[in-house]
Amino acid sequence: MMKRKFLFVLLLLSAFAQSQILKPVTWTTSTEKVNASEFDLVITAEIDPGWHLYSQNVPDGGPIPTTISFSEPGESYQLIGGPTEGEGHEEFDNVFEMDIKYFENQAVFKQRIRVLTDDKITLNGVVEFMVCDDANCLPPTEIDLAFEVQGKAGQKELVSESELVPEASSVLQSATSTPEVKGQGDQPESEKGPTGMSDKKQKTKSLWTLFILSFLAGFAALLTPCVFPMIPMTVSFFTKQSKNKAVGIRNAILFGISIVVLYVLLGTVVTSVFGADSLNALSTNVWFNLIFFALLVIFAISFLGAFEITLPSSWGTKVDSQADRGGLIGIFFMALALAIVSFSCTGPIVGTALVAAAAQGGIAPVVSMFGFSLAIALPFSLFAAFPGWLNSLPKSGGWLNTVKVFLGFLELALAFKFLSNADLVLQAHLLEREVFVAIWITIFGALALYLFGKIKLPHDSELSHISVGRLSLGLLVAAFTIYLVPGMWGAPLKLISGFPPPMHYSESSYGVGYTKLSDSGNITEAALPEGAHLGPHDIVAFLDYKVGMEYARKVNKPVMLDFTGHACVNCRKMEERVWSDTRILQILKNEVVLISLYVDDKRQLREDEQYTSKIDGKKVTTIGKKWSEFQIEKYEANAQPYYVLLDHEGNNLNPYSAYTPDADEYLSWLKEGIANFE
Repeated sequence: MMKRKFLFVLLLLSAFAQSQILKPVTWTTSTEKVNASEFDLVITAEIDPGWHLYSQNVPDGGPIPTTISFSEPGESYQLIGGPTEGEGHEEFDNVFEMDIKYFENQAVFKQRIRVLTDDKITLNGVVEFMVCDDANCLPPTEIDLAFEVQGKAGQKELVSESELVPEASSVLQSATSTPEVKGQGDQPESEKGPTGMSDKKQKTKSLWTLFILSFLAGFAALLTPCVFPMIPMTVSFFTKQSKNKAVGIRNAILFGISIVVLYVLLGTVVTSVFGADSLNALSTNVWFNLIFFALLVIFAISFLGAFEITLPSSWGTKVDSQADRGGLIGIFFMALALAIVSFSCTGPIVGTALVAAAAQGGIAPVVSMFGFSLAIALPFSLFAAFPGWLNSLPKSGGWLNTVKVFLGFLELALAFKFLSNADLVLQAHLLEREVFVAIWITIFGALALYLFGKIKLPHDSELSHISVGRLSLGLLVAAFTIYLVPGMWGAPLKLISGFPPPMHYSESSYGVGYTKLSDSGNITEAALPEGAHLGPHDIVAFLDYKVGMEYARKVNKPVMLDFTGHACVNCRKMEERVWSDTRILQILKNEVVLISLYVDDKRQLREDEQYTSKIDGKKVTTIGKKWSEFQIEKYEANAQPYYVLLDHEGNNLNPYSAYTPDADEYLSWLKEGIANFE
């Protein structure tokens, strides 16, 4: 008896603790003078022990990143680059299956500005962030920022961030590092990844991976009809026009170096103009993904032979005339002429590589362009040094167009990844997993037929037979296409993990036409109650409180409110590790009505449903904000996961529950609430 009373007291204490409004992050603002007209706006987050704040740079499909925005610069000030941040920590997250960067204890963000007036100005901004600890995640929260600055008016101009804003890792390292002094060879465990690898080593490894992929992309561009025929022509020009073999080799090497310099400059410009992190922030922007989807489709259609994308012919003429000057300048302009002439083939590949690299941030675009250009430049230098090797080069012909068409199909397949990103952000469910997989099956199936000679495109030459290489590549693509087919019926498709939408973002949890025999019988989408969907583990779940409550009254079952989030790590842990317990799963499927309220749902409320918040006075415009407000007003809590068992009048059946990794404890909580309902 005493034990039961003790457990009841513990539950009450737990409920009291869980019903608090958590505010683990305190934000402060300040300014730092750089010179008479330039200032750093400093945004500091003091984070309670045990909590972590996510970086501005979180990959797609991960937690919600920290986002800092400012009021539109006008005649009073100018933003220089984008917000920078400290090093933080980066670890592999098993739930999201990706490396995620976060901050503990303190995070410092800086935005450099130039004032354009002598008067005192007030700048306003907003920071949106998400924080988690080992048991809770809070919904996305917005905090208003305000700064007062007065300096000497500077001149408004376009200035590269690389010239004005030092790297975040050097400027802010002291603000985020731990004060503990360690030996020269020591490193805090929190700064190591899952394999004990430090952040710097992980970043170096990712840059090497990017370099290798960019090198392969450059090699693919080299094998296109715009570039490959230029190798013997250019090498022959250098060897014939030079006084001796040594001079010819030197000129060809300088030509290759000029190619590398041109593309590295392009990568540097992208990094400088857009900033080290700003393009990463665009990765979850709907319009960015839609625009890039359209560009890739245009590039793909061009590669397939519908038309050619070329730069103005006058550019090539002017540059070519400069190449006649001779010397180092002439060689450089020859390299520039090659880049312009071959743009129709290299442009789409360069554009794709740059965006992929820029999303990684930092110097990634420079590394990418170095790897890409090195693959193109090497043959010119090597064949100039050993001209006899030219005889071993395959003859230019129809196979070059085959390479171009092959790249066109790949560009088309990749384009739908960006369309999928936009759809996921909007939660529009227009490009769900089955549709995405079906599109890829169609694209790669058509590519296999093309390689087998069953499809002929405009610029293809007559094909009397299929080479062994083309046949082998066709068989490989056909095998990949067949591999994709089970994905229509729920196969995980681990080879392309990260490209299609996640498993739960689908028409049916187990694929087209699939029906799973569960504890509650065969469940199909058509048989679901109105307003319900199949949630985790095929649990019938409602996404609206009123609709779910009405259904609960109809079937005479208690309600379990599940305050959750799409980007809530601990919510996923509960679903995967606790809800999957057969005893708990049987209850959730058969004995309660589950209502899942997503507090980070970005979909807009209808205008007639929008209202002014009683908490902060701001207008509530999204579904997620509505449910977050509901949780705070009714239960005085703002953390997720958060579970409440209710009767049909909305009364609590027992104390609340939150993150409970012990399945037995969670099962006892469920049984207690159901018993009180009965």
